[in-house]
Amino acid sequence: MNGTPQVADYLRILPEIVLSVFGMAVMLLDPLLEERRRAKVLGGVGLVGALVALVSTFCMAKQRGPAFWNMVQVDSFSVFFHFLVIAITVVVVLSSYEYMEVQKIRAGEYYALMLFGAVGMCLMSSAVELVLIFIALEISSISTYILAGFRRRAAISSESSVKYFLLGSFATAFFLYGVALMFGATGSTSIAVVSTRLQAEPTVPVLAYAAFALMFVGLGFKVAAAPFHVWTPDVYEGAPTPVTAFMAAGPKAAGFAAFMRVFLFGFPIVTATATTAGYAHATWVGALAIMAALTMSIGNVVAIVQNNVKRMLAYSSIAHAGYALVGFVAAGAANDEAQRGAALTAVAFYLLTYAVMNMGAFAIVTVIARKGDLRNNVDDYNGIGFSSPVLAFSLSLFLLSLLGMPLTAGFMGKIMVFSAAVNQGYVWLVVIGVLNTAISAYYYLRLIVVMFFREPTGAWEAPRIPAAVAVALILTILGVFYLGLFPGRVISIFSPRPSIAVSVR
Repeated sequence: MNGTPQVADYLRILPEIVLSVFGMAVMLLDPLLEERRRAKVLGGVGLVGALVALVSTFCMAKQRGPAFWNMVQVDSFSVFFHFLVIAITVVVVLSSYEYMEVQKIRAGEYYALMLFGAVGMCLMSSAVELVLIFIALEISSISTYILAGFRRRAAISSESSVKYFLLGSFATAFFLYGVALMFGATGSTSIAVVSTRLQAEPTVPVLAYAAFALMFVGLGFKVAAAPFHVWTPDVYEGAPTPVTAFMAAGPKAAGFAAFMRVFLFGFPIVTATATTAGYAHATWVGALAIMAALTMSIGNVVAIVQNNVKRMLAYSSIAHAGYALVGFVAAGAANDEAQRGAALTAVAFYLLTYAVMNMGAFAIVTVIARKGDLRNNVDDYNGIGFSSPVLAFSLSLFLLSLLGMPLTAGFMGKIMVFSAAVNQGYVWLVVIGVLNTAISAYYYLRLIVVMFFREPTGAWEAPRIPAAVAVALILTILGVFYLGLFPGRVISIFSPRPSIAVSVR
């Protein structure tokens, strides 16, 4: 690696730089502020930092190409996921603004960790080097491990953090060991070089099979795909509700970005000249299809019996990871760049719609839960429909969109990933997806029925909707309708077609 980084290199990681600077600013300001003003001021700094990073994403988009010795690649794929992760961060900061004061949680570390976590997630989408993906993964993971246990006085929150840390560490070890084996098999950790050298070999080395199996496990954990999903419900239930929203949307989107980078471009594509390379590709696509079917089915079936709303949404999150995997399977099975690009667009659009629906639902759960995050059982929602109509009707909209009701974002997201799978001959996978959508109707509609058609159980006083949460709700509600009615406009702007910088070490 000769030479020094150029200005263009820094422009291609501008959002990460902005988020890091504002994260450090939050930590420096924290001890200097009076306690009564600390939460609001630091929340404002965090929000400004996320908004500036969002603007800097568009500046980064004008500097497409490789950076830092081909370890980073800025293309429409990475630009899209930068925008998605930072937009998620903006909504979570808005949802957290009043939450921090109500729950009596120190705000400095909270907002700093959220911005640093976003740095790792953004970097995961643009990294095209396996070691850098690992580093980005750890930046994101360490931040979310701590955030999950941020309600230190609540035992369930500490338990959530410990479980997430222990299982996450195992998953990270799997991924890192896979990277080491891939270096042993190809002599490189650059995704482009790995792909080139594997296709040049008459047979795919056994080490490469082992490497991809281990990375498959590690990344499967990060996107909460079955059978690597077991950490999700306990961690989501115990974490502070805005953090749950952040973990359910941000790391999942970043995990899918890294997953697609590694597996669509790291292993020889199906049209590879070597017979064994094509067989290797078909093997992981088949494994991915089985994972998608399992993830959809386990998530939806187990969600039916959940009486805690956060756990229900956790299993819903698992199911939605399965729907996104359906599009991923289609991208892996595609025979040409156009079909692969269309399938990737479908996955990215689905992740965008899921983030919008999920963030809105969790923003409402945050308000209803109140101090101590105590009102999270389904029975706590009995009869609130007409005493808190704004919250109840908004939550109903998000639940219907998660179900896939026509004219909503969720409907268009499912149409796109299912269409991509049908085009590649995976009709059986789409049938399983449609059946799972029918199953999910039970637990989504159940909560709506509870809110509007049951008598309240106990005293219920309609909570005040904080101004920041109101802004978050307006943004997500508009997003649900806009993405459902005008998906073509968004797709034409953000059509995530990834590219890989090729270099030889």
